[in-house]
Amino acid sequence: MLGLLLLQVLASCLWLGHSEVVTPFDSCPQFFYAGIPPNDALNPKNPAWICQHFSNSFRYATLYDIDRRIPVYSAYKYQPGFGNSPHLWWFVEPQLINPAYSKDMATEMYIEKTYHITLQQIGQNQAITQDYQNLQGLDRGQLCPIVHQSGDNNKTATFTLTNIVPQNSILLEGAWKEYEKKTMAQNTQGCTTTYVITGAVPGDNYISNNRVNVPSHIWSAACCLGDEKPTKAWGAIAENNMNEVTVSSLGELEEELSKLYPGKTVTLFDDACPRE
Repeated sequence: MLGLLLLQVLASCLWLGHSEVVTPFDSCPQFFYAGIPPNDALNPKNPAWICQHFSNSFRYATLYDIDRRIPVYSAYKYQPGFGNSPHLWWFVEPQLINPAYSKDMATEMYIEKTYHITLQQIGQNQAITQDYQNLQGLDRGQLCPIVHQSGDNNKTATFTLTNIVPQNSILLEGAWKEYEKKTMAQNTQGCTTTYVITGAVPGDNYISNNRVNVPSHIWSAACCLGDEKPTKAWGAIAENNMNEVTVSSLGELEEELSKLYPGKTVTLFDDACPRE
C-alpha cells in the first residue's frame, strides 16, 4: 500500500507524507462501492496499488502502471467543496524506489539527501517533476481532481505524480473541465454518496524521452447511491487529442473500454450499479 501523509517542515522547506505498499487496496476499500475495485482487465504488467494517505486519513486509491509511469485509475468519493490547497511541490513515492525506504512520501530533494541517491534512481519506477517540464500541448491532468474534493487536506492529497497523466491542454481546460464541474454536479443531484473511478487508457506516444506514456483516452465512471443503494450510474470518455467528452451509461463505457483493452471484459463497479 502506498498511502500519503503530508507534513510541512518549516526549517528545510520540505514536505513529507506517509505511504506504504500492499496488495490490491486492502487498506482502503472504502473508495469502491461495496469495497470492490474494477476487475483485473485494466491491470498493467507491473502494477502498484496505492492507498493515498494524507494527514492521518486515507483520501483515495490509485492503481499505478510502473512501466508506463502513469496511473491506470484513481478511485474516490465525490465530495466537492471549499478548501485551500497549500500546494508547493509535487511528490514521489520512496517505496517505488526501494521497498525498504521510508513509508513517508517526500520531495525529490528530500529523498536525494536522505538516501544519497540520484534523481535518475528516483525516477526509475515513477514519473518525476522534470518529466512534466516544457510540455507542448499537454498539461498535468489529475485523475482524482482537486475540484471533486473538499477541505484543505483532501485537496492537497491530489497533488502527487502518481495521480497525474499527460492530458491534452485544450481538453483539460475545456470539455473535460466542463464535465468535472457542471455535468458531475448535475448528475449527482439527489445522491447521498457518489463513487467515482477515473482512468486513462495507455496510448502509443510518450513524453520525456519515452519515459512517461501519453494516454489515448481519459475516462470516468460514477455510481450514485440514494440512501445506501445504487440508484443510477454513468460514464464519460474523451480522446486525449480532442476537446469532446461523450457521456454515456456505465454499461456503454465498460463496453468501450473492453474494445480499447482487446481480449478483455472490463467491469468497473459491483453489479448493483445500474448499467443502463
